[in-house]
Amino acid sequence: MLLAIDVGNTNAKFALFQGAEMLARWRIATDDRRTADEYAVWLDQLLRIEGYERSDVDAVIISTVVPRALHNLQLLSVKYFGVDALVAGRAPVTWGIALKVDEPQSVGADRAVNAISAQAAAPGTDKLVISFGTATTLDHIDPDGAYMGGIIAPGVNLSLEALVAAAAKLPRIAIEAPTTNSVIGRTTESQMLIGVYWGYVSMMEGLIGRMKAEIGKPLTVIATGGLATLFQEQAHLFDRIEPDLTLNGLMHLYAQRGSAA
Repeated sequence: MLLAIDVGNTNAKFALFQGAEMLARWRIATDDRRTADEYAVWLDQLLRIEGYERSDVDAVIISTVVPRALHNLQLLSVKYFGVDALVAGRAPVTWGIALKVDEPQSVGADRAVNAISAQAAAPGTDKLVISFGTATTLDHIDPDGAYMGGIIAPGVNLSLEALVAAAAKLPRIAIEAPTTNSVIGRTTESQMLIGVYWGYVSMMEGLIGRMKAEIGKPLTVIATGGLATLFQEQAHLFDRIEPDLTLNGLMHLYAQRGSAA
């Protein structure tokens, strides 16, 4: 079985695969100080809850945008699973897709893996992948699977945290979809929620529209990331929501290991 690990700035996601089938998945807060031993205790318990043992894992693949977290995850793989972890973007799991941008070395591992996953999900079409994480990213993938570039914007939580941090009297609120479509709030909390939620909907409408106009061809719009489901009621924005796009991309990358970049 394959253990796929995707480390983002906010959360690290783990998934167990048998071939192309995802058997289980787990999430933990990203902490680059977490040791291999701590990961092992946590994972050992979760594997057993799902009916598996550490010995069932015979391959590990890691994608990370937090470089300092990599060493302990590699140590986890060797010490507790008895295998050398494969690292996304490094031989023998080089991307296998073209990165048609000015600085291909600066493309985040998560965005390249998402491109691979999007191509597997919708081959032969232009894709727009929107990832709602610490940052909100929009990425164009062409019909051949090449990464063509995109947009980086502050994430939903990041925007709210900055607002609360900079304004002393504003309270912390939970991110959720407003209960009405009204954009006139009657309380401070409702006004903040409207600003964040409908502000992001408007931003998505504007950026998606601009990208569609610039690309000039039909796009399959795929949403992913931890906060993608927050906008699931806005059906006009996306063609589909794929919460596990990155983890599935790691599975595809493992399956095609050895392909040329």
